[in-house]
Amino acid sequence: MLVFYISGHGFGHASRDIEVLNALGRLAPDVPVAVRTSAPKWLFELTLTRPVDFTSRECDTGVVQIDSLSLDEAATVARASEFHSRLNAMADEEARWLRSIGARLVVGDIPPLACAAGHAAGLPVVALGNFTWDWIYDGYRDWLAPGSDLIERLGAAYALADTALRLPMHGGFATMREVVDLPLIARRSTREPADIRSQLGLPRDRPLALVSFGGYGLQRIDLGAVASLADYTVVVTADVTANRRANEVPSGESGSVLPPNVRLVDEQALYAGGLRYEDLVAAVDVVLTKPGYGIIAECVANDTAIVYTSRGHFVEYDVLVREMPRWLRCGFISNDDLLAGRWQRALDETLALPTPPERIDVDGAVRAAQIIIDRVIASR
Repeated sequence: MLVFYISGHGFGHASRDIEVLNALGRLAPDVPVAVRTSAPKWLFELTLTRPVDFTSRECDTGVVQIDSLSLDEAATVARASEFHSRLNAMADEEARWLRSIGARLVVGDIPPLACAAGHAAGLPVVALGNFTWDWIYDGYRDWLAPGSDLIERLGAAYALADTALRLPMHGGFATMREVVDLPLIARRSTREPADIRSQLGLPRDRPLALVSFGGYGLQRIDLGAVASLADYTVVVTADVTANRRANEVPSGESGSVLPPNVRLVDEQALYAGGLRYEDLVAAVDVVLTKPGYGIIAECVANDTAIVYTSRGHFVEYDVLVREMPRWLRCGFISNDDLLAGRWQRALDETLALPTPPERIDVDGAVRAAQIIIDRVIASR
């Protein structure tokens, strides 16, 4: 039994681990897998192609987001400090469970709890990610209580991992004993963009701009204002489930009627029609978004440009903004211009950019799966 502990912060951790799990299903279909995460189960059910034993379990606290562009630093460190003050006790509890199910290896993306629990159970531990939480929280030292050992506690837990599989656009990993660098884990479409557009009823003769703000959503965009955009058709998505906040349809100031150049894609219909979100990314010319590992990787894999905006005081932002122009056409738009629908200049300038200077492999999921399988074989 392999056990994956997956951060519930946003959708990016779960989305890339689903790709690793699917690769494991192809390479070692007889190896059972358990998943413990606070990410929503429906996200796995939509795109997972192999069975897993799923348990809803908070493995870390991530960053407290108000929405995709705003976060609460004080609440972030307060939650993380309270949760990880119980790290040793939680690790012992998880270790008993791991032994009870006959677990052979633990993979963590990238909760310190996974490293501590696997080590306490006497199991090999593989950490997977592009950042570590001690590095993230180090950027919030001003909000830590005097004498807090949060960062050091997390670094010590990460030091218990046997191997870290580090993805591009990374930060942290200072205490990891062995670090193996991987290419991008990315969801890549296998469909022709023209065919995807036809299936979704999207115009084939106009550039498409997809609004994508992930697991925390963004309902403050004035879509009524984008009616004045020359040439572009704007694509927005509706909820997959009734209780999901992500990608709720923003409305114009005048109410719920969308302008003629804004098209709604129902994600339920998308998946019911045999498509996945990466197919939608591949079908459009540019994505308006906040910088995040998952959406950047998908745009790189599908040769789609990004217009990005700032996302508050999130430590990962500077690394992503520095690295992504190597492989991706990308341009900046301010929060004010994004929310007000003043997109024309940013879209035009970004799509006029030349081909990026570098290419990067996007088969990180297969490589991660093979390393995990090798570690399982070695542990027998």
